[in-house]
Amino acid sequence: MKRQNLVDREYMQRCFELAARGRARVSPNPMVGCVIVRNGRIVGEGFHERFGGAHAEANALRQAGGRARGSTVYVNLEPCSHYGKTPPCVHALLKAGVKRVVASTRDPNPVISGRGLAMLRRAGLKVNVGVLGSEAEKLNEHFYAFMRTGMPFVGIKIAQTLDGCIADERGRSKWITSEGARREAHRMRAEYDAVLVGTDTIIKDNPKLSVRKVTGRNPVRVVLDPQLRCPAWSNVFNTKLARTVIIGSQQAVRVMRKKVTELVERDVQVLGVEAKPDFDLRSVLQALGALGISSVLVEGGRTTTSGFLKARLARKLHCFVAPKIFGGGLHAFALKPGLTLAKSILVEPVAIRICGDDVLLEGPIQYR
Repeated sequence: MKRQNLVDREYMQRCFELAARGRARVSPNPMVGCVIVRNGRIVGEGFHERFGGAHAEANALRQAGGRARGSTVYVNLEPCSHYGKTPPCVHALLKAGVKRVVASTRDPNPVISGRGLAMLRRAGLKVNVGVLGSEAEKLNEHFYAFMRTGMPFVGIKIAQTLDGCIADERGRSKWITSEGARREAHRMRAEYDAVLVGTDTIIKDNPKLSVRKVTGRNPVRVVLDPQLRCPAWSNVFNTKLARTVIIGSQQAVRVMRKKVTELVERDVQVLGVEAKPDFDLRSVLQALGALGISSVLVEGGRTTTSGFLKARLARKLHCFVAPKIFGGGLHAFALKPGLTLAKSILVEPVAIRICGDDVLLEGPIQYR
């Protein structure tokens, strides 16, 4: 590998480190880091710190000042070329007198993909794209999936025993995992735009679905409630904590006007989606995508989680495994008919971490 390629990769890794500092604070924007190098020395660094705030390039240019002239700029996503909440980064780079730009990937938004890079090339700058591109996509997997499909990235979170149970024979599940695992689960919530459960979870557990054990934003709470059965006193209807979206069947939303009105008066958003009798989960995700929700963490019971697997819509699994054996109880998944060994759903590659007394298995879901 040429020395310049090694240097480019080194600085791009630093971009990833900077970008990750914006985790759980910038969505639905991507996490972006920027490094400015002149004469082999870093003269400016920055990252996108919060949604609506300055972009990584602007923050790095501010730190570099006049030293940015004649420099190379590294950034893990194509610089923006349009006016949004902030001015275009391409204009700022040109004004600063940068001579070379290295980006991991093009912007996945098909409307603007490649425009920023083309503007830089037309202005005479050297442009390189593709440095650690796969790693860049993994860092912002929620963003890339949303931009390419218009639907949120779907992760599934479960907590189970060694023998695969999410509740004992009496339906009890508090608490299967340790305090350390539950803290990690709250951190995970903060990284998704929304958390989704079904009606039974609301009726049985009455969860708040908020972030409590760590510092982080509360996700939008989404409840799949075909017949609008959730009790009025449910914690998810306390919208002072977080925004709530209830998805009912089109028929229920049309017929149960009084309940819909009561929910709307409590600042709960009610959507109607076709159900025959089960929801078309692709339509559910399209409706959430139209609301600007770019990622959803499914925390519902096995009916809800199994539904997303059966529809082949779940992209990632977060599985906490506690060192307990029930020997009977409610198992995590129920796909009917069950899958053969050759058609089994894979989770690979798997990352393994210790969380308190438990093990967290995470990885992309592969369908066959």
